[in-house]
Amino acid sequence: MDNLSQFRLDGKVALVTGCRRGIGRAFAQALAEAGADIVGVSTSLEPSGSEVEKDVIARGRKFKGYACDFSDRKALYAFIEQVKKDIPSLDILVNNAGIILRKPAAEHPDDYWDRVIEVNLNAQFILAREFGKDMVARGKGKIIFTASLLTFQGGITVPGYAASKGGVGQLTMALANEWAGKGVNVNAIAPGYIATDNTTALRADPVRNEQILARIPAGRWGTPDDLKGVVVFLSSEAANYVHGAIITVDGGWMGR
Repeated sequence: MDNLSQFRLDGKVALVTGCRRGIGRAFAQALAEAGADIVGVSTSLEPSGSEVEKDVIARGRKFKGYACDFSDRKALYAFIEQVKKDIPSLDILVNNAGIILRKPAAEHPDDYWDRVIEVNLNAQFILAREFGKDMVARGKGKIIFTASLLTFQGGITVPGYAASKGGVGQLTMALANEWAGKGVNVNAIAPGYIATDNTTALRADPVRNEQILARIPAGRWGTPDDLKGVVVFLSSEAANYVHGAIITVDGGWMGR
């Protein structure tokens, strides 16, 4: 196999969570461009005719969409059961869905904490376990989590989000330790400050926006497209010997 063909995903099926917009939509686009058919899910994804579905079809690939609120444990299990009925073999799981709720720690309510941990960590483990066990049985598969700079740092006014993303980093390594020898690659992507809906408040705050840009060596906010290459790499045979890695795509933030 030549070097570039290792990055092709022809004949593969990828499940991308949180695919309706932002980073998740870019992931779906990138994997489709590399040849994969896409199974997408978001809380409010339209059953048909969504923008991400149009993206995938325009790239010559198939798309099947689902709506599921990952904060609802029963709904999550029902979603997993339905996907397994509809899609006999899933090759790639991109655990991207997540939420962020901001309030200072002393005022951070239980419902903020509980919802963020449920969506960003508990649901991620359940999805990885339920689809990962099938990959282990087949001896092949790729699981990619969306981590964060707050996998490594504490952040400000987002204690639940920081805790959840720290957990995602540890979960990535824990699963890799168990499954690397069974043919399943588990890795994570840690985006830097990316211009998405989740960062609207930061970009609108002139003080925080200036502070953030001053620390990024690249001198700009990232875009979802900046993450396309790494998700294709981690989903492909080119990454067969990559296990338990958390790859930062951050304009140099963590090296500052």
